[in-house]
Amino acid sequence: MMRKMALAMSAIVALGACQGMAQMPPEPGGEVDTCGATALQGLIGQPESVLQGMVFAGPLRVIRPGQAVTMDYSAARLNVSLDAGGRIVRVTCG
Repeated sequence: MMRKMALAMSAIVALGACQGMAQMPPEPGGEVDTCGATALQGLIGQPESVLQGMVFAGPLRVIRPGQAVTMDYSAARLNVSLDAGGRIVRVTCG
């Protein structure tokens, strides 16, 4: 009886872990375009200064080389990565 109960509890824990995984944010590169990054791919290669006159629907995070950033995922946040020369190299959600 104890063995069956332990097996049942293990199954419940395993299913609970799978449920939690289903709610995790998508991996970078596989996310849905919830921040409008797809429409802004034309910014790649442009200087950072082009962002100054733009209005974005959600929060904007500009990431410079070597800059520490939080690893939290926000589907509405637009991430703009720059190279050492201040040019835009990547535009993603997260």
